[in-house]
Amino acid sequence: MAFDDIRFPTAISRGATGGPERRTEIVVLGSGAEERNSRWAHSRRRYNAGFGIKSLDQLHEVLGFFEERRGRLHGFRWKDHADFKSGAPLATISALDQVIGAGDGTTASFQLVKTYGSGLRDYSRPITKPVAGTAVVAVNGVATSFFTVNTLTGVVTFTAGHIPAGGAVITAGFEFDVPARFDTDEIRINLTGFAVGDIPEIPVLELRQ
Repeated sequence: MAFDDIRFPTAISRGATGGPERRTEIVVLGSGAEERNSRWAHSRRRYNAGFGIKSLDQLHEVLGFFEERRGRLHGFRWKDHADFKSGAPLATISALDQVIGAGDGTTASFQLVKTYGSGLRDYSRPITKPVAGTAVVAVNGVATSFFTVNTLTGVVTFTAGHIPAGGAVITAGFEFDVPARFDTDEIRINLTGFAVGDIPEIPVLELRQ
């Protein structure tokens, strides 16, 4: 299997349904009280691309994409139109959007993350598929250009001579995709039903990396 550094057609993913999923175990005691335990440290996103298909040409485009990926075998990029920036979807990207680390004078590389929450129980999501050319970075609030971004891992690396000093706060802004794969090896199409609005089921699942 491989990860193909190519994005699922965005005009179709814009109309898809889906979002994050958590895995929580709930045990109800004899008293009626509950014990709850989270099985996953990170959420996982699921989508149905079928809802984004509005024409036979788009259906044909997805079939071609599906065949090239060999069904579930190879991964790809997916744009989640509800959550694809370091800030809110309609906000302008800023180098101050997300804190991605603190300098110690020797560490040169930092993982992009996006933090969700209001400060009570924040969740930091690793971002592994930033969009090329969109990342902006600042050190202690001052924008810098002395860095590179690996678009397949989401790791920001500062160039020699520009490694953040101890205590420096590193922040970043960026666009990103979700690493994903099809969650089926079969797509069933009823063209008669499609003509009257029957939507084919095309499940897409976030890849854990």
